[in-house]
Amino acid sequence: MSRSFGQRLWSSLQERGPLCVGIDPSPALLAAWGLPDTPEGLERFSRTVVEAVGDLVAVVKPQSAFFERHGSRGIAVLETVLAELRRRGTVVVLDAKRGDIGSTTAAYADAYLDRSSPLSADAVTVTPYLGFGSLQPMIDKAAEHDAGLFVLARTSNPEGAGVQLAVAADGRTVGGTILDEVAALNRGAAPLGSLGVVLGATLTGLAADVAGLNGPVLAPGVGAQGADPAGLRRTFGTAATVVPSVSRGLLARGPGVADLREGARRLIDECAEALS
Repeated sequence: MSRSFGQRLWSSLQERGPLCVGIDPSPALLAAWGLPDTPEGLERFSRTVVEAVGDLVAVVKPQSAFFERHGSRGIAVLETVLAELRRRGTVVVLDAKRGDIGSTTAAYADAYLDRSSPLSADAVTVTPYLGFGSLQPMIDKAAEHDAGLFVLARTSNPEGAGVQLAVAADGRTVGGTILDEVAALNRGAAPLGSLGVVLGATLTGLAADVAGLNGPVLAPGVGAQGADPAGLRRTFGTAATVVPSVSRGLLARGPGVADLREGARRLIDECAEALS
């Protein structure tokens, strides 16, 4: 039988340590690496990151937008990146933050979660702000293909608080209702549910909110956004399975493979110590 996403992620975290590395080939990073802002530069950048960390870190997270901006040739690069990461046995989370309703949501699910799709990943980031129920086609497709979702709950951008901390009629915040919905769907899964949440690592005081989640917490913001490994346990407590995510803070060390690999090893050790 196939293992669920939660089982695969748990195994990868145990084997490789708690770190997710983003592949974010922004124009600024391409320029810093001396690469052109073209599909060729995009491919060179992405292949370098995969070579450096693809067999080292537990999770790699390509940011779809930076590939999409190059059109069909950029999407072709993304397809090769996803295939190479799968070949290396790396857990892949595609950072696409998709969210819609009905047949459109179902089409996104087919694109990113159906194993026959060239854009399929182990998990995809999704937004629930058209109502948590709008995610049902993705939830169903993830279960069908032993894939996962990371649902945006509390993000670190200042604008997010106006929506995510709004209080519903039952007294819960909107972000809190999302955490409750995910926890309910993960109930009884072992060792870890396949539905996770995105919570910014720069936030504070989330330990009580995630204690019963029984799913992974993807925590972007380590490095360039100001979060540091030492603060992870203060933010998320001891009950959550936290997957710290770093992008610019590590990628700025490129373009040398050895430098990227050394930086990733250091971050794995620091995050493991902070979360132990």
